[in-house]
Amino acid sequence: MLTRRVMNWMIRGLAGLIMKLQIQGLENVPLQGRQILMFNHVNFLDGPIVAAFWPREVEPMTKVENLRSWLLGPFMRLYGVFPVRRGEVDRRALAKALRVLESDSVLLMSPEGTRSRDKGLGEAKDGMTYLALRTNSVIVPVAVWGQEKVVPGLRRLKRMPVRMVVGKPFRFVHEGEGKVDRDMVRQMTSEAMHILAAMLPEKYRGVAGDVSNATRKYVRFLEAETGEGS
Repeated sequence: MLTRRVMNWMIRGLAGLIMKLQIQGLENVPLQGRQILMFNHVNFLDGPIVAAFWPREVEPMTKVENLRSWLLGPFMRLYGVFPVRRGEVDRRALAKALRVLESDSVLLMSPEGTRSRDKGLGEAKDGMTYLALRTNSVIVPVAVWGQEKVVPGLRRLKRMPVRMVVGKPFRFVHEGEGKVDRDMVRQMTSEAMHILAAMLPEKYRGVAGDVSNATRKYVRFLEAETGEGS
């Protein structure tokens, strides 16, 4: 999509002007196949940062209210962001997300479904887990922090540091467990959120703050599938 590529180029240029962005872990990104990018959502900058610097073209989703914004809405529509209605089962958004993944493309979504008010991880919904299971998609965790300081820093004519860290990709697995039930889905979501939390500084971990007892029962990292690193 030419418009999206041009906008990514513009976002990367703007990022260099307004922040000191440091990116780590892009070598972890699978360059083929369907994948879900799960990221911690703090403010309006983190989604564009992840999408613009990703090595592959990204299909972002966002709450429908953002597309109605007089400021952000026109840019989001031009980029091709598609909306999801919160608080209900949005079948149209679900069908679009499934089409993205089934075409072996990249879906960008926040598991929490909205930005965090206190900058820490909030309670995640199960939508990401459902999509990953339905399509056998790889999940790539992306942690971003410092973006909430960019606008206050600009008011003082300072470029603030922002970090973006890409973690190891993984899938959900449930061999020998039979049919996946609601409790299993909730545990999968919790395990994914603890992986993301472990990549963040402690003050950004929020409800997933205690990572010491996190389980990995339903998680398999890609390097384990391929035998890399063994």
